[in-house]
Amino acid sequence: MIVTSRFAGVVLVASLLVAVAVRSWGALLAVDGALLVLAALDVVLAGAVRPLQLSRSGATSTRLGEPGTVTLTVRNPGRRTVRGQVRDAWVPSAGVRVTRHRLDVPADRIARINTLLVPTRRGERRPDRVTIRSLGPLHLAGRQGSHAVPWAVRVLPAFPSRKHLPSRLARLRELDGRTAVMVRGQGTEFDSLREYVAGDDVRSIDWRATARAADVMVRTWRPERDRRVVIVVDCGRTSAGRIGDGTRLDAAMDAAQLLAALASRAGDRVDLLAYDRAVRADVRGSGGADLLARIAGALTYVEPELVETDAVGLVAAVQARVRQRALVVLLTPLEPAAMAEGLLPVLPALTTRHLVVLASVQDPRVQQMAQARGDAAAVYDRAAGAAAVAARDRTASQLTALGVELVDAGPDQLGPDLADRYLALKAAGRL
Repeated sequence: MIVTSRFAGVVLVASLLVAVAVRSWGALLAVDGALLVLAALDVVLAGAVRPLQLSRSGATSTRLGEPGTVTLTVRNPGRRTVRGQVRDAWVPSAGVRVTRHRLDVPADRIARINTLLVPTRRGERRPDRVTIRSLGPLHLAGRQGSHAVPWAVRVLPAFPSRKHLPSRLARLRELDGRTAVMVRGQGTEFDSLREYVAGDDVRSIDWRATARAADVMVRTWRPERDRRVVIVVDCGRTSAGRIGDGTRLDAAMDAAQLLAALASRAGDRVDLLAYDRAVRADVRGSGGADLLARIAGALTYVEPELVETDAVGLVAAVQARVRQRALVVLLTPLEPAAMAEGLLPVLPALTTRHLVVLASVQDPRVQQMAQARGDAAAVYDRAAGAAAVAARDRTASQLTALGVELVDAGPDQLGPDLADRYLALKAAGRL
């Protein structure tokens, strides 16, 4: 049995009136007793809560930060209408803002309650118990009960760079010669002949075709297809650093998804590896329409580990995965200290066999500090920011000297910049 705030208000007002008008303990007890009887009658007339049949339907997965709707269905098999309130509780990271709803279910009918989720963390988000409060006709008292209604919503990594995919696919179609614009690549698959224009490589001149034609003719080639692209996401200590509303790891996952979608549409085989001191996610030799779903599913439960990434183990994992020449994309923070002790000594083992691209997310706050002006605090910020930028530049020069292609951009620009670098390598025939 539960009593409502209305019952408490009625008791208070009635008691004050009796105390002022009658000033009799007997009258006060009689009035309060009558109100208790009315409350008990309200409980008897309230619809039963325990026999209610509850089930869920709706979203089973959504992207981080994107809305999803889960529907709670309440069926009343009893003989009385259930009127009152339902509380559908979820874990806080599910991002449910409205958990309490009005409920009005006539006998042998159903009611559906929609709960909007905007998750704030990846992984599985589950509901708590559903609590239903059924009130009597006078709304003085009622019944209350809880039900366990299991459900799970899998929250996939955010993919804000998805908006850049159509423009990159259009450029990819140009590279493939599927539009009127023909971009010449240095691949091995012959495409067609065309007239020589200033700037063409003289090595592409087809002398036999030139002898048969009135103009100098050059060969055009389609960019290579069916190449291997290995995307490595570093989920060690440095990936836990927060940049804006997310972490470095979140930005790396976003860039990895855009590159994987683009490379798959280009006909390349894509592998993905999330690594710190062990393999945390593994997608092998995939292509086709389900690639993005597989990668998102594999990255869903990956969280930054507060340990230093084992660079030797990371390189060994890549070498064990692919033997022939491949494009290896390392999504790892460009932290000078971590690089000096970790990746820099072992990178030559990768660059001698593979084309290596290192993609790192910049912290916009460091750039702001390096440009700060004003009071003494701003001067100190400027000095610290300039020192950090200089250290990153030195590390970038060391990586470039080892033959590593470097992509260093902010969290919103890392994905499209990495996709542009992939397309540039594709156009240059380096894949």
